[in-house]
Amino acid sequence: MLHCLALLPLLLSTPAWADYPVLLPPSVREMLEAAIANGNETEIATVAKIAKQTNPGSADEIQRMVNSWKERTKATQETVIREARFTELWTGKVEAGGFRSTGSTSELGISANAAIKRTGIQWSHKLAASIDYRRANGVTSRERYTASYEPRYEFDPRGFAYGLTQFERDTSIGYDERYTASAGIGYKVIVSKPIDLSLDAGPSIRHAKYIIGERETKLGARASMDFAWRLAPTLIFKQTASGYAESDVYTLNSLTSLVTKVGTRWSAAFSYNVQYESETLLSARDSDTLSRLTLTYDF
Repeated sequence: MLHCLALLPLLLSTPAWADYPVLLPPSVREMLEAAIANGNETEIATVAKIAKQTNPGSADEIQRMVNSWKERTKATQETVIREARFTELWTGKVEAGGFRSTGSTSELGISANAAIKRTGIQWSHKLAASIDYRRANGVTSRERYTASYEPRYEFDPRGFAYGLTQFERDTSIGYDERYTASAGIGYKVIVSKPIDLSLDAGPSIRHAKYIIGERETKLGARASMDFAWRLAPTLIFKQTASGYAESDVYTLNSLTSLVTKVGTRWSAAFSYNVQYESETLLSARDSDTLSRLTLTYDF
């Protein structure tokens, strides 16, 4: 009898069922299974969070259900990617803006960008092109065209190797044609839901043909950054920048933009572009800036 009384405090303080998981109520399980069947990641995360709060004893089981869905989804996506042809699985966007004025001053301005991307398991491919054109009273004050191709190979979740080929024409700077090739290594410094930041750098070679007919080829170094901050579900702040350093020429191009969703596929963006070219074969240059308000369609 004395032995039983001695064990009584221990039995009261540590319930026998404390080490066993609590079964998930059928109604909660059905709700989570329905969210998983819909396949919406945000909805699944919300339902799982509420289910854990109301059923803390079943938190491990809830997480196992979510993890199982993620593993099945990843396996399905990888199968689709492996079986797809190279011409499939491309996504992209088209962005355009401009102005037209008549009267005492006749002006026309056009700005357009297009980009398509294919993301694989480790490889990704990106093609991009842009046009900036401005003409006032019969005089062209800005004429810039660019086109680029950038393949990328991710050798781990954060590290990657990149390649770049690019064409530019910018008569305001004095380039009739400029070709760039670069390759290097990059790293995803921040990977999270609100913020992404990646940096890359490598050697480069650029060949330029000036509007006066002269040509030159220079070796140098290139570096770039890509930053995105999701301020709200429909509002994103973006900052991209790239720079080149050669023996006597320095180039910097920076684009800051604020993008807001206005529909399922439509968004509006206000951007501010800064372009700097140090002294070239033609002349010394200061910074050029360009503000744009554009409409974007995702496909």
